[in-house]
Amino acid sequence: MILNFTKMQGLGNDFVVFDGVRQEVRLSRDALRLLADRRFGVGCDQVLVVEKATRPDADFRYRIYNADGGEVEQCGNGARCFVKFVRDQGLTERRSIRVETAGGLIVPELRDDGQVTVDMGVPRFDPADVPFVAADDAPVQALDVDGVAVEITALSMGNPHAVQVVADVERAPVTTQGPRIEHHRRFPQRVNAGYLQVVDRANIRLRVWERGAGETLACGTGACAAVVAGIRRGLLDATVRVTTRGGALLIAWRGPGTPVRMTGPAVTVFEGRWEVPVAATGSVAAP
Repeated sequence: MILNFTKMQGLGNDFVVFDGVRQEVRLSRDALRLLADRRFGVGCDQVLVVEKATRPDADFRYRIYNADGGEVEQCGNGARCFVKFVRDQGLTERRSIRVETAGGLIVPELRDDGQVTVDMGVPRFDPADVPFVAADDAPVQALDVDGVAVEITALSMGNPHAVQVVADVERAPVTTQGPRIEHHRRFPQRVNAGYLQVVDRANIRLRVWERGAGETLACGTGACAAVVAGIRRGLLDATVRVTTRGGALLIAWRGPGTPVRMTGPAVTVFEGRWEVPVAATGSVAAP
């Protein structure tokens, strides 16, 4: 089986994108892992599959697989690449589209300057929605990580996040503590671990250990979660520039009950054809 794909990136968070509308995309978890491998495959943080919508209020369906082959609910940087992809591929002429994801409906819009603004939906704080084992939805929660008490803000941006404030993001234990938080027993579906440094009320620096992918150069939902967490703690204003290792995003949130809006770039890197190894077809991950 040979599949056409497009390699894309948003602030260095990179994706292999498949048109599942005009070709059948049926990949096993092993195939997804091989595809994401940077030495033996194409290489990416996530694999994105564009499909026909299954609900009447959406234009497309959007499925997301991490580099470990597991399907996840949401991806902010991928959402920006999604709208550029469907426009460039001639799948729609609309600049604003409604996209069905496992984490809910999102609305990305391609702007005249080439940037993409995405309505990422309303953040959720109820522990059952994250999910997170906790007695309440207090903005600061204590988390025991290998005997060390870590203060986090837990929330869902369609996927789970645990955000902590650090003095220096470059010295934060992202690659050592991040995996421990990802697999913490109080997050039954694992979690994305964010490390937020406040520069001033309109600027932050951020690193994220992503569930199933490790540290990435940027995380769109992680940037949204970090700003929401900072606002809930009284540290940030309503519009914040988030600087990641891959570049900057602009995140705006007006408070409880309102959606988070994210603005940033989406770039096409190249197009190609991938011959799926027969040994990696196995059980179907994307029916």
